[in-house]
Amino acid sequence: MPEGPSIVILRELADKFKGQTVLRAEGNTRQIDLSLLEFEVVTDIKSWGKHFLICFAGFTVRIHFLLYGSSLIDMEKSTPVRLALHFANGTIRFFACSVRLITDPLDEVYDWSADVLSPAWNPRLAVEKLLDRPEMTAGDSLLDQDIFAGCGNIIRNEVLFRIRVHPESLIGKLPPGKLRALVREAVDYSKDFLAWKKAFVLRKHFCVYRKSVCPRDGVLLMNRKLGKYARRSYYCPFCQRIYI
Repeated sequence: MPEGPSIVILRELADKFKGQTVLRAEGNTRQIDLSLLEFEVVTDIKSWGKHFLICFAGFTVRIHFLLYGSSLIDMEKSTPVRLALHFANGTIRFFACSVRLITDPLDEVYDWSADVLSPAWNPRLAVEKLLDRPEMTAGDSLLDQDIFAGCGNIIRNEVLFRIRVHPESLIGKLPPGKLRALVREAVDYSKDFLAWKKAFVLRKHFCVYRKSVCPRDGVLLMNRKLGKYARRSYYCPFCQRIYI
């Protein structure tokens, strides 16, 4: 599943379509009437967490890439296209994703302060949301898009390793310093992820994600599906303390 930093990169690449008119819309999506998009002008390109947003006058097309979605700009592949928008200056294509139409103002739909890569990100509100969920695990909190929009499983695993916290630790049992570190590193690692992804070196910087040995202690990492979302967790049983 593409995480927030990857969506930011796509947003930046798609910025060239702002102000452009959709000359043709096609794809196998059944969620929207594609004829509604043709000859409409793109007013803005936005993102919120893992959502990619193509804005028009009066409505927005929301793309969510789910687990296996992808996109291409000015390129093609044999996979069936969920949605393709053709412009005078290029084409953007989406595959294996969810396509939805939003008719409400985006400021009423999205809490921009929850997006870890948004200029509107508010760490104080993130801490307040965490404190309201004391029984939530640290691992689950990093996948909760109402708190950390844009964080996915890579960020989750790497952040918990950075702050030396076991994914099954309870939020209500974390010392204040660890709670602040959780919020801080969710943003810092997301920014690192973005920079590494742009430089095509992201995988070289994984410490625990899809690894087998702890780079700090040299012990075998645990590899289990944990929490509410049953996502794959990689963690060190020696240096990542559990708070319960």
